[in-house]
Parts: sequence; C-alpha cells; structure tokens
Amino acid sequence: MLRIKDTLISLDLIDRFFICDLDKCLGACCIEGDAGAPLTDEEYERLCELMPEVYPLLSPAAQKVVEEQGPGYYDEEGDLVTSLVDGRDCVFTTYAPGGLCLCALEKAHREGKIPFFKPSSCHLYPVRLREYEDFTAVNLHRWKICKCAEVLGRSKGVRAYQFLKDPLTRRFGEDWYAELCEAAEAYLASKKE
Repeated sequence: MLRIKDTLISLDLIDRFFICDLDKCLGACCIEGDAGAPLTDEEYERLCELMPEVYPLLSPAAQKVVEEQGPGYYDEEGDLVTSLVDGRDCVFTTYAPGGLCLCALEKAHREGKIPFFKPSSCHLYPVRLREYEDFTAVNLHRWKICKCAEVLGRSKGVRAYQFLKDPLTRRFGEDWYAELCEAAEAYLASKKE
C-alpha cells in the first residue's frame, strides 16, 4: 500500500496494466453485477436535477424505473447506487449498434446538454473507493469482464493509474495525482533493483 495524504492506495493500481477495451467488453460493467453504480448523496441530488435533460435518452423501461423509484436506490448493504432495469442494466445504459453499452449521462454531457459527466464511481472504474473515518482506501477491482482491458493495457504498456489519470485527478486533485505518479515511479524502479 501507498499512503498519499488521507488515502491508502493498493499497489495493484500501479502494478496492473489497464486500458478499457470497449470493442471487446461492450461496456459490460454497465450491465453486470449485483447492484447499480455507487453514488454519493450529492451525485444523487444532481441526477434528480438533471433528469429532465437525460430522461429522453433513456429506454422506455429505464424511464419507467425512474418514474417509479428515481435514478437511485439503497441496495441490500445500505449503499446508495444507480437504479437498475430488470435487476441488470444501469438505468442510464443505452445501446449502440452491435450491443455496445453507452452511458446516457456521458452522452448528454458530451453533447453539451448537462454539465455533469457521470458518477465518479463510473468514471473511476475499475477503481473502487472505500471511505473510513481517517482515510480513503483506493483499490483496483479485478473482474473477469475486464480481462481484455488488462491485456490491452499490457500490450500498450499503460498501467491502471496512468489510464485513470482524469478520474483520479477529478476525485483527488492534481497535486494528489502528481504525488501518486512520483510514488509509482519510485515503487516500479525499486522493483527492478
């Protein structure tokens, strides 16, 4: 583990290679799993505010879920997560030809319709955060659906922390990310000795 400011970072974030390979996985992280994407209370409120702009981009089934329970719910563990359609698709999942999953929030943001990109947990994935009283744990979630991302990252020589520069900077700031890069380089150099 590395400690930077009030975070403890798993060395997997530095050791593992990673580049999302949407051509192969088709965005399976938007539809697989046992719950929706984790949300903060602020993100949930923001999603509720932005729903009028995003709602037309959703599937009819997703629109019905939003009407009935809103864009999020508390799962069995008591965590606030995005709502699901039929217990599977994130409510914001849309489909492109060939079955590629796309995020309606990201689409609306890129089209200039909303200022919000998407929940930080989605932007950070495969990083998962766990908040404790004195620190935040920064862990790399490994999942079979992301095997192709590890293969692509290794072939390009891109490590997970490098691929995730933008979301890590969004969440923790530029100074934190610069410190992470410095620590990662020192750690990787020490492994070569």
